[in-house]
Amino acid sequence: MPYNPLNEEEQRVILHKGTERAFTGKYWDHHDAGMYICRQCNAELFPSSAKFDSGTGWPSFDDAVPGAVKEVPDADGRRVEIICANCGGHLGHVFRGERKTQKNTRHCVNSISLDFKPQS
Repeated sequence: MPYNPLNEEEQRVILHKGTERAFTGKYWDHHDAGMYICRQCNAELFPSSAKFDSGTGWPSFDDAVPGAVKEVPDADGRRVEIICANCGGHLGHVFRGERKTQKNTRHCVNSISLDFKPQS
């Protein structure tokens, strides 16, 4: 299945592992019910029920669709990168142990790496 076309900024983040500026993405303060999907391949990634306000300026989720998000060591050697398990597109990073939710996990995701499918 062909991937969605990406503009220059989407390519910078999704293909080249960039980061959007905090508090600028379209989903950091988004609260509708539905499913967050991969911008590049439309794979379902995060249910809106897992989204929480972390205060960081990026969409944050304490859970993902089982098998949808892959964790890989980040090039900086300190963080854990998260990518779409279907297409390998860069999503952001995962942090554990911050005690921001009961699940103690924060998937910190670039809005530009996501699209949103409203609940019908």
